[in-house]
Amino acid sequence: MMFRAGDWVEVRSREEILATLDKDGRLEQLPFMPQLFQYCGQRFKVTKRADKTCDTVTGSVTGRYVGRRMTNAVHLEHRCDGQAYGGCQAGCLIFWKEAWLKPIGKETAPEVDADVRLSNRTHACTEADVLRATRVDLPGEKVRYACQATGLLEFTSALKWWDVKQYVQAYRSRNVSLSELLRGLAYLFYFYGTMAGSERFGKPSRWLYDRFQTIWGGFPFPRRTGSIPVGQLTPRADLNLRSGEVVRMKSYADILATLDQASSNRGLKFDAEFVPYCGRTFRVLRQVERFVDEKTGLMRTLKTPAVILDGVYCKSLFAGQRMFCPRGIYLWCREIWLERVSESTVTQTAQSAEDGCHAALTTALGATPQRTTSPIVPTMQTQSGLAQSPWVDATCPHPIGAGPAPGLDSSP
Repeated sequence: MMFRAGDWVEVRSREEILATLDKDGRLEQLPFMPQLFQYCGQRFKVTKRADKTCDTVTGSVTGRYVGRRMTNAVHLEHRCDGQAYGGCQAGCLIFWKEAWLKPIGKETAPEVDADVRLSNRTHACTEADVLRATRVDLPGEKVRYACQATGLLEFTSALKWWDVKQYVQAYRSRNVSLSELLRGLAYLFYFYGTMAGSERFGKPSRWLYDRFQTIWGGFPFPRRTGSIPVGQLTPRADLNLRSGEVVRMKSYADILATLDQASSNRGLKFDAEFVPYCGRTFRVLRQVERFVDEKTGLMRTLKTPAVILDGVYCKSLFAGQRMFCPRGIYLWCREIWLERVSESTVTQTAQSAEDGCHAALTTALGATPQRTTSPIVPTMQTQSGLAQSPWVDATCPHPIGAGPAPGLDSSP
């Protein structure tokens, strides 16, 4: 394990990276994406170590998303901009091989391993080769794109959820804290041990889960389904949201009312990972109308556009088969799950929440509450969506998209 979450690294030079790639622009079957050349020589912080990931290739077909083992890779702050892939708008988090990076803080950075550079002796790779490898053009057929997402099964291997080593790695790599690890495992044992996911036998377990979380300020049971029969048309709302607008995700109960019994709205599933974001305020990042199908490589368009919100991504809090996956996939929202909020309303509500929290704290300390008049300063956000979002949750003055307020996170 060369790098851990929080380490600073420098992206190697073009020449060093090209020396690691085969003729198809890959290292250990992982494609080096052409837009990454722009980061050569720059320094970034490792956001997560990528020892595991989520199988979205077969999962997009079967609906069952499981973990896959990954080796010698990390995530920095970069997401795919789609420019080399027909304008795909999915914004996937990029995998970086450790061989493409070097540590900061050492007087002499190690050279690229000789075994890694061996491919260069017989298969000299160029930037043109890297760009060429992004698509397959066959006469009479549609363009098929090839990226890290479409090739995921080639550079990963099977990983069983009960393999204890993955949880030890998640902690040792600093991807998760000890408390996060214990909460996640507690949720797994409760979910499977009490059959909480069973429609027939799980009702008492779900009720008990909700009562416990109400006491401790956690999230309600996240795997409930809607009531609309499968096959019946679910409701739709067109807000025509644009990048930069501020919205609030509706309550969990309001969203459930828009879902069928498969937890979907017009084919888009409302995943359990949405639940921590319900009732909170975000900025629209963009609409999603086109994306590369990870199974086929073909470009697909959505009949009903979806929306990506700044800072709303999968944290794998409730993902039994892929717990602690660090991939941070954006969660796509239907507009019927959202409502517009004016920026002035957000600022006023956040200021009131700040005053309330300040008053409660000072009263508890025996001091006289003082109204604060200082402005709320937005925090910076990185391209990955893993850093703190610059918009303040109206329920309490902390950055949204980065988890619940400090001290209030009692989710399992």
